[in-house]
Amino acid sequence: MLLREQVPLAPYTTFGIGGAARWFVEATDEESLVEAVRFAREQDAPLFVLGGGSNLLVSDAGYPGLVVRIALGGIKQEGNFFRAAAGENWDSFVSLAIERGFGGIECLAGIPGTVGGTPVQNVGAYGQQVSETIVAVRVLDVNHLKFSELPTSTCGFEYRRSIFNSIHSDRFIVTRVDYKLRNKAFPFLQYPDLKRYFQGRAGTPTLAEAAAAVREIRHEKGMLLVEGEPDCHSAGSFFKNPVVTQARYDELAAKSSSPVPCYAASRGLVKIPAAWLVEQAGFAEGFALGAAGISSRHTLALVNRGGATAAEILALHDRVVETVEKKFAIRLEMEPVFLGPGS
Repeated sequence: MLLREQVPLAPYTTFGIGGAARWFVEATDEESLVEAVRFAREQDAPLFVLGGGSNLLVSDAGYPGLVVRIALGGIKQEGNFFRAAAGENWDSFVSLAIERGFGGIECLAGIPGTVGGTPVQNVGAYGQQVSETIVAVRVLDVNHLKFSELPTSTCGFEYRRSIFNSIHSDRFIVTRVDYKLRNKAFPFLQYPDLKRYFQGRAGTPTLAEAAAAVREIRHEKGMLLVEGEPDCHSAGSFFKNPVVTQARYDELAAKSSSPVPCYAASRGLVKIPAAWLVEQAGFAEGFALGAAGISSRHTLALVNRGGATAAEILALHDRVVETVEKKFAIRLEMEPVFLGPGS
């Protein structure tokens, strides 16, 4: 285990923001991961597990504990089952699966980050979410320093949630994810953006064409991280789409002067696009507050316009949340994880 001290975390995040970690380790195998956990215990220090840094905002003060960057690699295929190590690049894995003719995750193309982060957030986009394909998650139980494989039924998957970011956020570290994909599958094209993209086209698009369309749509919205382009330093969607009761939605729709978009959620609930709420609250694309801003392509993304601090991003977050809540009585939730002293 190679232990480093006072390592700046900004380069390890897509935001490009944040102070240094007191200690830093790259875990390239399960043994080094166990060693890192033991070190944190010996130092009585907090521990944070870092993946691709695409859903993370680091405090300007940094982190006073040990940051373990998951760098485990390797992908194995057995029929329609794929076992992918947590440190593998997610978008590369999507491309590999499609190249081999397997579907089920084509609408999740272009999402930054690593495989290990997908079950944590139950990553989803354009009508698909990873919980639909995950069959097991291999984890290190930090409490007992033992590895086990958790079946999907025990992972508590919900919209952007799982046991890994809620009731057991400090207990399990993901080291591998097993997926069951569909061979020779047709792409899933139910989401409105994708329907519009392929409207009028003869024949059924291939999995590769569907994935390419998703990447293009994400690019147009500033949700595809392309270094050197404006708005590339972000954490993607900064706010979760709020889920409300049908009665609450009907009340909101009755008071609105324009149609309120919505999507069906689980158990009869309704999901309202956070981007619509932000826009209706008066925040336009390109809005800026110091070096922090709203993407010039999509109001759901907060961006580092150049030299922004975490404090500036949080100040913009607070402004948006307070304004939306005042107008709609709905409080938006932040989607990225905030890492700092006491977190």
